[in-house]
Amino acid sequence: MAFTPEASVAIILVNWNGFDFTKACLESLGKVDFPDFKVILVDNGSQNEEGARLKKTFPEVELIQNSANLGFAGGNNEGIRFALNQGFSHVMLLNNDTEVEPDFLGEMMLKLNQHPRWGVVQPLILFLHDKKQIWSAGGKWIASICRTITLGDREPISDYRPKKSELDWATGCCMLVSKEAILEAGLLNEQYFAYFEDVEWSLRFQKAGFGIGLAEKAVIYHEAGASSKKIHSEGTLSARVFYYHVRNQFFLIRGNSQTTGSFSKTLGGLIYNLGRFFLWMGYFLFRRRFQKLKAVAQGIRDGLTEPLQSAPKWL
Repeated sequence: MAFTPEASVAIILVNWNGFDFTKACLESLGKVDFPDFKVILVDNGSQNEEGARLKKTFPEVELIQNSANLGFAGGNNEGIRFALNQGFSHVMLLNNDTEVEPDFLGEMMLKLNQHPRWGVVQPLILFLHDKKQIWSAGGKWIASICRTITLGDREPISDYRPKKSELDWATGCCMLVSKEAILEAGLLNEQYFAYFEDVEWSLRFQKAGFGIGLAEKAVIYHEAGASSKKIHSEGTLSARVFYYHVRNQFFLIRGNSQTTGSFSKTLGGLIYNLGRFFLWMGYFLFRRRFQKLKAVAQGIRDGLTEPLQSAPKWL
């Protein structure tokens, strides 16, 4: 597998109180066979000095220590800025609750080399606890209702055959992005904090003329939601997760409306998603999960009323 000498990759891991997951991810990255890559560990204000402890265990990584939790978008942007300032030709976002096959990065770079028009590629992502089942084979965007679909979701890997390699959006769980694409489209939109920022970024890449694709021979494994799965008084996921999910869905609808200028698609997206979230509220009311009920209501309000912010540029 040959690559151009100038191909270099910065792999960005954001850690937030996830020491054990990040440690396992870094151990798997230590077996990667790609000739030129560097891991940039961004600690988002974790407790118990997790960033320093990980750096001590893995001295080869570059540590960026944030004093507060900047979210998925803000934390990754810190890593992206550092990587581009260091001259890397490609940047990879990689969730800290993943483990990778040794050849995954080489397969992803090979796919980009085969498709010069592409600026983004994601691997085939399987569940860490069930390595025969797909977590994500990329994303589809249904513009008429502003709805995201995960391709291959929970399908057996033995039965899955992708219909095409080009995607509408790539998941931030693992996405490899060229420097040129970032220069044109900008960084992640930090207003999103977490959830849907990868979809919004993908749509901007496409607007800037860059394709997005699946590297089906590149395989990684994902714990799926490790940072948000904790025992709370109203179930496994916190009310805050539902707030960001709902709010950012409406940010996405409004931002897409500004980009496309299509009133019908905006209206369809609003009607569809309002109906969906009202059903959520009814369910939470029935189950007496009042924190989550309030979070969804606040997400609708803020998603429809907060002024939209633009994504920052690198330069």
